Formats: sequence, structure tokens, C-alpha cells
Amino acid sequence: MNNHVVFFSGGVSSWACAHRVAEKYGTDNLTLLFTDTLIEDADLYRFLEEGAAAIGGQLVKIADGRTPWEVFRDVKYLGNTRADPCSRILKRDIAKKYIHENFPQPEDVRLWLGMNWDEEDRLVRSKRFWEPYRMDSLLMEKPWLTQGQMHDLLAAHGIAPPRLTASLGFPHNNCGGGCVKAGQAHFRHLLKTLPDVYREWENNEQEMREFLDKDVSILRDRTGGTTKPLTLRELRERESGQCDLTDWGGCGCFAVDEENDD
Repeated sequence: MNNHVVFFSGGVSSWACAHRVAEKYGTDNLTLLFTDTLIEDADLYRFLEEGAAAIGGQLVKIADGRTPWEVFRDVKYLGNTRADPCSRILKRDIAKKYIHENFPQPEDVRLWLGMNWDEEDRLVRSKRFWEPYRMDSLLMEKPWLTQGQMHDLLAAHGIAPPRLTASLGFPHNNCGGGCVKAGQAHFRHLLKTLPDVYREWENNEQEMREFLDKDVSILRDRTGGTTKPLTLRELRERESGQCDLTDWGGCGCFAVDEENDD
């Protein structure tokens, strides 16, 4: 097994995992695979290039060619916390296609995800999804690394971490700061820090509501003992105390939810 592919997402954890893979197995047959949703933060691409140059190996960028919003129109469904067709189509499906075409024999390659020591359940689901290919994460091996230690490792290579996570307070560096799996607190933070990006998400959500002619939304309002749609426009017009500031949700494009991965 001479080939190694790291799913290089643009996050600090995937970079740290790739760094460990390079140290342990070398870079002669190392591929850093980035799947582009086409709505990423501009600084993500800077981080990809600098991070890949520091590690070595080959940086490969692939894309379906559609944005998440174009996918939602094509499948006639607005992604949300229950189901995210964007993750499947723009991330997992094209990654699987690339792996199958370039490494048709599973025993010839090993796949790596940047999942940390506390994400074993996510890795187990991903392993099942990728069978018969072998997938692991070196970040689950000791010595375990904190985010601070990963940032220190970046600094040692002269690389600034992604601005979304390092200085703007976002929990991930995907989709320009938004995510259909994000919660009310996440979108409130997006409104506060990147209002122009929030407006784009709000406008796109409204266009999908009109296209589908349905009362659908990314978020849900659970106040009063009932669950109902909560649009991004409604969230923006609310006072901050009228939303769930503990509801951050979670981005996990490669953490397969098997029940919704059709």
C-alpha cells in the first residue's frame, strides 16, 4: 500500500492530519484532495496552497461544478439539519468518484480524514461508507493534539490559520462561514461578523422558498413546544435574545449520516 489520500478540507485538523501522514509515510505518493463547493471563503484557498506547500505531496482540487444552492434546485429540496444533499453530492460523491477512478484497487491506497480523538463515532460511520477502502485518522493516535497545538505547528511553518476559525470565531472553515447544518447561534454569529455573506444566504433561502413554493427553511423554531420553520430573514429581524444562542449545529461533510445518505 504505497498511496495515501488525505481529505484536505481547508481546516486546521485536516492539515494536521496531512502533516502526520507526510511525516510517517513520506510525500512521494501523497495526495491532498480538496472538494470545492464553490462558495468557500477566499482565505480558504490561501490556506490550502500554503498548507500544501509546507507538507509536500500533490494538492488536487475537484468540484462538481455546482454550488449548494444549485444542487438544492436540482434535487428540489432545501438542505437543513435533517438532510444535506450538498454534502453528499458536492463532497462525498465526487470524492468517491475520484478515488474509484484513480485507485480502482482498494488495497493500493489508504484514505485519511482529519478527525480528532473525540470524534471516533464519526470516523466509524465514515469507515463503513468507504468500505472496502481503508480509512483512518492519525489525529486519533497519541500524542493527541489540541487546536492550540495545531496552531503552534502551523506557526512553526510560517502559516497563518484560516481567518474564519482563527480570528472570526467560526467553528469550521467551510462554505464561506455558512452551513445548512448550522444552528441559530451560528447564523446569528454569521450575521454579526459577515453580514454580506448572511444576506447572500438569506436571499438564496428566500429564492428556494419561492422556487419550491413551500414554507421551508434551513433553521427550525422550537419555542412553545412546537417545531416550525424559521427563515434567515426572520432570524435577522429578531432581537438576539429571541433565538437559541446555544444552538450552533455542526458541519460534517465527510461525517456520514447513514440514515440520510441516499
